[in-house]
Amino acid sequence: MTKEDITLNSIEIYSTIDGKINVEVKFNNDTIWLNLSQLGTLFSKDKSVISKHLKNIFESGELSKESVVAKIATTANDGKNYNVEYYNLDAIISVGYRVNSKTGTKFRQWATSKLKELTLNGYSINENRLAQKKQGNSSIT
Repeated sequence: MTKEDITLNSIEIYSTIDGKINVEVKFNNDTIWLNLSQLGTLFSKDKSVISKHLKNIFESGELSKESVVAKIATTANDGKNYNVEYYNLDAIISVGYRVNSKTGTKFRQWATSKLKELTLNGYSINENRLAQKKQGNSSIT
């Protein structure tokens, strides 16, 4: 599933109650995406620790890298665009269980509720569009 430049539907900020952790979360295709740096921030672990867990997850066959990683064009501080690997919710959850983080548990709960909300809202919008099309309103696309 590795894709170049996937389109993101929305971006939200996840913050812990104490405000110590803030992570920009990207939503697309009924999942969320975080890069390695964001995963480190989320779980309060060094990127090397997160990378080691991801390597073990892929090597053990728990997850297939191709199904949970996407490359997203990201603009860096230097103004250049780079293709950065982002990991979906399945990978985030797998890492979260390995680091045994309370923050990770809270994040999974937040992400699940946001995804449910986005899915239900998308369904409602599509249902409204279909109903309007059936009524002959050709201006709706």
